[in-house]
Amino acid sequence: MNWTHSLYLSRHTALGFMAQGIVWGSFAAYAPAIKAQIGATDATFGTVLLFGAIGAVTAMWLAPRFDRASGRFGLPIAALFLALAYQIPVRLESPQAFAAALFFVGAASGLLDVVMNARLSNIENRNNTSLMNLNHGLFSVAYATAAISAGLLRDSGTGISTTSLIAFAVIGTSCLFMSEPREDFGVENVSTPTGKPALGGAVFWGGLIVFAAFLSENAVEGWSALHIERSLGGGAAEGALGPAMLGITMAIGRLSGQALVQWFREATVVFWASLLAASGALIAAAAPTPMVAYVGFGALGLGVSVIGPMVFALVGRRVPDDIRSLAISRVAVIGYLGFFVGPPVVGFLAELIGLPASFVFVALVLAAVPVLLMLLRRDPRID
Repeated sequence: MNWTHSLYLSRHTALGFMAQGIVWGSFAAYAPAIKAQIGATDATFGTVLLFGAIGAVTAMWLAPRFDRASGRFGLPIAALFLALAYQIPVRLESPQAFAAALFFVGAASGLLDVVMNARLSNIENRNNTSLMNLNHGLFSVAYATAAISAGLLRDSGTGISTTSLIAFAVIGTSCLFMSEPREDFGVENVSTPTGKPALGGAVFWGGLIVFAAFLSENAVEGWSALHIERSLGGGAAEGALGPAMLGITMAIGRLSGQALVQWFREATVVFWASLLAASGALIAAAAPTPMVAYVGFGALGLGVSVIGPMVFALVGRRVPDDIRSLAISRVAVIGYLGFFVGPPVVGFLAELIGLPASFVFVALVLAAVPVLLMLLRRDPRID
């Protein structure tokens, strides 16, 4: 496997993945401060986060049209939209205003998600190679780096508004290098399927698997800092290390997954990874100290890291070129709904049964992945 060549093929999409990691990594590190800033309870904060999910799903459904219309500039436009939208909610102090602003952050994130995953799938099929784990791994690297950096800034007294401006500067600079060259922007990116193509059951089952993985991932991202600080008595820096640990292990898992697919079938890796992730969620739920919680979050990160990228690749190979972008967008609509629904669901459960017990729910969701994987593999490929 030639890592240099893989990075070269991913040189534009990778920047989009990293831009998204910067936004959500810094957001996760400041989650306790944001919650206090808007004066929200667990349930209220969960409701507020739900508006991000609504924005994301709305944008994802419309994203294929944007993907075709924006051409080679789709990635930088979507990334810049995300960086700009992020500046608004972090400066607000009421739950209602924050929720409205978060809708647009979610919309920008959802738009970028579909564009970069669909275009990456086209690059994979055009070059007959696997790149999903690498690109999602770079998201995790950026997420972990942003979470650690933002946690240190927060611990030193720096406000989220200042940190968000730093994120904007970094993402804005990277947008200058995201535009795809004309020769790399293949016909698949702009082709429009006629009529209403049948996408097959693989899109549905694959979407549910991604839903489970991303629900678990973002639930931990959004609530791990609060779990460590409130349930286990950790400080701000210790709390920020929770989402950072998840990001670090997800980066390791995804970059390792890039190598694992050379020796093992993707379905086999997804099966065992889901069981590892479920075990990690249970460890975090039962943790008596922050250190044990880090072990749980680390195991969850290693396991959940490869599920989404590998399922995107599996679905992308089961559909023809002319509907691949549409299929990926529909998997993303189903799957990334979990990415944004996870935090509010855990928030509601935390209000009802406590935050530690809510991580047991995450484990149960992950335990359903092997069954969904079996259904996905039974669905015939569309020719």
